[in-house]
Amino acid sequence: MHSPSDSTVTGANARAHDAIVLDLDGTLVADDGHVRPNVRAALRRAMEAGVVVMVATGRSEAATRDVARELGVAVPCIVYNGAGMWCPTTDAMLEERLLSNRAVERTYRAARELDLAPVAMTHGLKVAEEPDDERLRAALANMTELEFAPLERFPTECLIRITLMSTGYTDSAELERDINARIGLPVYTTHFPLNALAPHRDSIVQVVDVQPPCRGKGEALRYLSEVHGIDPARVVAVGDAGNDVPMFTRAGLGVAMGGAMPVALAAADRVIGDCNTDAIADLIAELFGV
Repeated sequence: MHSPSDSTVTGANARAHDAIVLDLDGTLVADDGHVRPNVRAALRRAMEAGVVVMVATGRSEAATRDVARELGVAVPCIVYNGAGMWCPTTDAMLEERLLSNRAVERTYRAARELDLAPVAMTHGLKVAEEPDDERLRAALANMTELEFAPLERFPTECLIRITLMSTGYTDSAELERDINARIGLPVYTTHFPLNALAPHRDSIVQVVDVQPPCRGKGEALRYLSEVHGIDPARVVAVGDAGNDVPMFTRAGLGVAMGGAMPVALAAADRVIGDCNTDAIADLIAELFGV
């Protein structure tokens, strides 16, 4: 049974929520690549008032580091769509789920059979093939800690994720179905058109991330329950994409950003303004009174 946090019991006005979990791209991070000042200030006020603020993202730990430190969050971040948990204060991975050797082998095989560009990811390292297609080169341009190698020299062990990119498919959901059919093993996949991300609005590339079995971003709710004693019903989850649905469905309040993907809008309890407004700051003021 959930025991209310001290902030809930002793606050001037009892509040309905004790924690907020936020996606990064398209949610906390505006199209200019930064967190809006009013949103950052609101999150800091919330933390000072005892609200647990947590990041849950599809990014790697390396791509999450600067934003997490800018926000000043001390709570571990869910990274790799739930396959990892990273601590921003110690810069250490606290949890890593790893793809099985068979899943890695079949994912690489699917990349060859479907003419896809794979990116293998493990803690502190990403490996891709040198692209000969400028559209794929642009897709890889912003990746942190990226090295190039032929597929036969890709790592095969201790992989947290393999990202597969396509210029031939026009629907990321169809690409996901075809990849899963070829892997045929327990994995957790997420998909999206790359043009959902602000730096790639003109891209035709479709993306599927292959991760080990997990709860997706719902791992954030598991952590908050196990470590902080916060019931999922007292958690607010904010996001904009299909990979945010696992935390929407587990949280007491799922909030989609304006302009979110249809699947996220359908799963959310309410919709607020987009990431280029102060909508998250307004939400925090409303729900937490700070």
